[in-house]
Amino acid sequence: MARSTAPSPAYRCTECGWTTAKWVGRCAECQQWGTVAEAAAATGINRSIRPTAVLGDRVARPIGEVEVESATHKPSGIAEFDRVLGGGVVPGAAILLSGEPGVGKSTLLLEVAARAAGIGAKVLYVTAEESVGQVRMRAERTGAIHPQLYLAAETDLATVLGQVDAVEPDLLIVDSVQTVSSAEIDGLAGGPSQVREVASALIRLAKLRSLPVLLVGHVTKDGSIAGPRLLEHLVDVVCTFEGDRQTSLRFIRALKNRFGPVDEVGCFEMAGDGIVEVSDPSGLFLSRSERAVSGTCVTVAMEGRRPLPVEVQALVVGTSAPQPRRVVSGVDSSRVAMVLAVLERRAGIKLSTLDVYVSTVGGVRLTEPGADLAIALAVASAAKDIPVAHDVVAVGEISLAGEIRPVTMASQRTAEARRLGFTTVIDQQTGSAKDALNRALR
Repeated sequence: MARSTAPSPAYRCTECGWTTAKWVGRCAECQQWGTVAEAAAATGINRSIRPTAVLGDRVARPIGEVEVESATHKPSGIAEFDRVLGGGVVPGAAILLSGEPGVGKSTLLLEVAARAAGIGAKVLYVTAEESVGQVRMRAERTGAIHPQLYLAAETDLATVLGQVDAVEPDLLIVDSVQTVSSAEIDGLAGGPSQVREVASALIRLAKLRSLPVLLVGHVTKDGSIAGPRLLEHLVDVVCTFEGDRQTSLRFIRALKNRFGPVDEVGCFEMAGDGIVEVSDPSGLFLSRSERAVSGTCVTVAMEGRRPLPVEVQALVVGTSAPQPRRVVSGVDSSRVAMVLAVLERRAGIKLSTLDVYVSTVGGVRLTEPGADLAIALAVASAAKDIPVAHDVVAVGEISLAGEIRPVTMASQRTAEARRLGFTTVIDQQTGSAKDALNRALR
């Protein structure tokens, strides 16, 4: 009796492509839930693909003959947003903007739409989370009313594409990609297959029409972009909009940018009438009191190519607990622990029986090692109750040997400190960390 050769059904992960003979709820490769779906069974037949004739403008040309005028940056009307994108929006670019709920993503993009419409572009704003009336109310509050700005409330992908055909915009904004679904794909809106299909269709539209597309993306509770990881690979630019809800400051950063740098940051401030650009944020992270207070020191951090003076504050108090507390806000806890160990071992400042609190002013987060010296001076100043002079700024990385290492863009940091009135810059030229403490705490 002949054995049946009918292929058994196979299942494939829509996230990473892992296959299995039976359905499982969680992918064994990428550990994602709900991404394993039935795939077409393999037949074992090697099919050959017939080549298609390439005609017209699609014929390959030498790279030197390719025009670049159509792929240049065009200003969006918001300088801080253009700074992060590398100079503006590139025609045909797909830009993904993510952020926590309530941080102001929709407000920012509505302002981008209004500014772009103000400089002559026709903008289509598709909202899949709100009604057009709700968006109109927010636009009236922020002053984003313009005759070149078109609104549509759609959740179906085919209808969104129809709106694009009807309006023929110069800029398309979709808020958000997780709430738009396609009738041709099974699953609820926001699922991996739906997000992949919607994003792929909008990106194809952007490339075919040289239409820049701005997509809003939701984030999960751990801060990553919701949906398949493929979404971040498909788009050209991935931006994150972040900020502390306790303050009005907001920052936009580029995590991926095919047309510009990824080390720039744009600063905004949420106001009652919308979002406002902060072109010179140098004084936002300083609390310059008239009376000198111990436990404070100023450093100059680099956000991309922009120097930002930031004040670091420290508080050292005694404790009777067997394990002293180490509480940080705005700085890396592991680097603070390393700095405290260097202070105790190399500078002779006993901190093992004291609670140490370290924080930054204004809600800014310091991630670079160039802030080590300022943290050390602030902690030493608090421990000895000796204030650091108002004209002192500290920039440098501290090694485990107690040495001060140089930092990148030292000249730009020094120039910004001089511009703000700081006359004494303590850096790697001072010598060791102990020498820096002796010089600052005079």
